[in-house]
Amino acid sequence: MVNNGHKRTLITLNPEAKSTQAEEFERGLRERVIGQDRAIRTLSSLYQVFQAGMTSLARPLGTMLFLGPTGSGKTHVVEAAAEELFADRNSIIKIDCAEFQHSHEIAKLIGSPPGYLGHRETPPLLTQENLDRYRTERDPFTFVLFDEIEKASDALWQLLLGVLDKATLTLGDNRRVDFSQTMICMTSNLGSKEMSELITGSIGFAPARSAELNGDDLDQKIYRTASEAARRKFSPEFMNRIDKVVVFRSLKHKELRQILDLELSAVQRRIDEGSGERFIFTLTDEAKEFLLNEGVEFRYGARHLKRAIERFLVYPLASLSATKQARLGDVIVVNIDDQNQKLTFYRDEAEASKAAASMGASHARQQPGDHDRIAA
Repeated sequence: MVNNGHKRTLITLNPEAKSTQAEEFERGLRERVIGQDRAIRTLSSLYQVFQAGMTSLARPLGTMLFLGPTGSGKTHVVEAAAEELFADRNSIIKIDCAEFQHSHEIAKLIGSPPGYLGHRETPPLLTQENLDRYRTERDPFTFVLFDEIEKASDALWQLLLGVLDKATLTLGDNRRVDFSQTMICMTSNLGSKEMSELITGSIGFAPARSAELNGDDLDQKIYRTASEAARRKFSPEFMNRIDKVVVFRSLKHKELRQILDLELSAVQRRIDEGSGERFIFTLTDEAKEFLLNEGVEFRYGARHLKRAIERFLVYPLASLSATKQARLGDVIVVNIDDQNQKLTFYRDEAEASKAAASMGASHARQQPGDHDRIAA
């Protein structure tokens, strides 16, 4: 190409490429969050804009509204992002909007004006000091989560209009709070009843197992249901100030199996880091299927599965530890009793000495043999 006598070379660029830090962030999220690629891509894209220094100084770094079925991971994805960047899933400013159903309760967020009763008794939650608390030198911003935003009073939505648009908030004592270095996430279960009916097939659509074969169609119906519910609930002024509206997919059986493996790893960490006996447990494929059958209720997503793990696995393992049936270095094999349809627990003596050695046990038992069944 020639321009004023000078030859110009055009090099193809890839605007979809990601920086090393953004790739690591996205990879870490995918290890923690199952089945919600759209939400992960949204967060990683906003994170890369922040890294490039191209965010608007007059607005928050990003404002997102997460919609979708209950138990699909809306709150979890924000906590996972905080854990990936700040090494602590609790390093977010989390506001449970169910606590702000009345307009006068907004004082808990911004404080009461001088002269009002309780002015100095209740420090406001949304102060600059609280926003700055979790920031690091590498990532100097904060996640602010408004959980179940639809439950809050109109006063909270009005308060957020200025925050979402101008990134500023005025407290009751006239101090200004800067939200330009925050990512604001809002979750909502709007339309959850209709989405539950879609998933379970109670209004004429395919039941959950069949819906897995047509997952894209089901997700499109969920997307439309959630989006329409949000437009009915929130004013146009509120919706226009949100950068990204992300509708979470319903979790399928394959994804719940992956979540089961993550939750089992989390239970093992609780044993390793707890104050009780340190032992290892492992589940057979049949035992995993038992937990999935007991814990999978598609209308409730992953939340029901977590309850099943607590009931059928954590409680018995805690009993074994408390009664010294499971001791330091033991390997507990969890299987299924087909006749009684319940989990059974065995001590694997052949593997116990190896596990004890890896845990630093000096008195590992050296008695190889078959599995010894232990009562739970």
